[in-house]
Amino acid sequence: MIKVNQLLFIALLGIVSCKQEKKVANDVEVVENVVANKTYAEIAIKEGGEWQGKKYIGNNFTFKNIEYLKAPDSLTDHSYYIRYEGPGWESSKVGYRLYFDWRNAIDIFGKKVDTMVLSNVGLDNYDSYHENSPWGQDILKAGKSLGIGSYGRFDGDKNVVHFKEVDSTTAQIHNTSDGSGVTINYYGWEALEKKIDLKSEISIAPDSRMTKTVLTPSKEGEGLSTGIVKFDGIEPIGKEGENGWAYLATYGEQTLVPDHLGMVIFYRIDQVEKVTESEFDHLVVFKPTTKPITYHFAAAWEQEKDGIKTKEEFISYLDATLFDLK
Repeated sequence: MIKVNQLLFIALLGIVSCKQEKKVANDVEVVENVVANKTYAEIAIKEGGEWQGKKYIGNNFTFKNIEYLKAPDSLTDHSYYIRYEGPGWESSKVGYRLYFDWRNAIDIFGKKVDTMVLSNVGLDNYDSYHENSPWGQDILKAGKSLGIGSYGRFDGDKNVVHFKEVDSTTAQIHNTSDGSGVTINYYGWEALEKKIDLKSEISIAPDSRMTKTVLTPSKEGEGLSTGIVKFDGIEPIGKEGENGWAYLATYGEQTLVPDHLGMVIFYRIDQVEKVTESEFDHLVVFKPTTKPITYHFAAAWEQEKDGIKTKEEFISYLDATLFDLK
């Protein structure tokens, strides 16, 4: 049997990856490399069911965490194959998820606690994570937008092309002592009469609410963009720093709760063609390039533990972060 002090130690550390546990002789459980997790990323799929058209059906399924996934050809929105619909990543402050289908929006998990929670989210095969719980909840309604910090191709008018036309998509999960994230490769993405490959490297560092994103296109193309979902009555906030960085942000009552949320994208001025808007998004449009494009995005929810409670506090956070970017 495992000793009582070991159990208490493990409980205090919060969520520990199943890969850290193994059975050894005489039924003693040894936990390897147990550390107080400050970041975590995952993607989990169903086993024990079967595909019926575009949905994965089964009554005796289990979820399995994997480090690499190629999207099945049948996968679309609401296929009920991937737990909470895509890869997720989190720090002690906030969590995010990306819809691993044609929508490709990034959503926010608001957290009331500073421990890792994602490995326990969505296990009931239901979107109960939209409901208030002790750890927090899904707080953003992305709709037809990019959500926060995702990417598409802006047609120059009002539309952003997502990933309806793509040959294949893969995801690779990363968890290290320096941070966690996911690398996504889109092969044969067809948009605005051009077909390209796109590599997206997404990561989060300990004790940070910011996600770093690096996009690398295989070909130059107009309109590659990131953005923040638009809400009626919420005006964008922008500022350029002397260090070559700038931000585009919003703050106000823009959650499912409803309550207050701040969202921001920090971008390099020399990589951006323009800041504009589409039908559903406030947009940062990048210059055509095949070189890596780097930006950061962040969310600050008023119910976050020791979090940002007002617009004034949010702007102070924006300005301080902008000053520190290099």
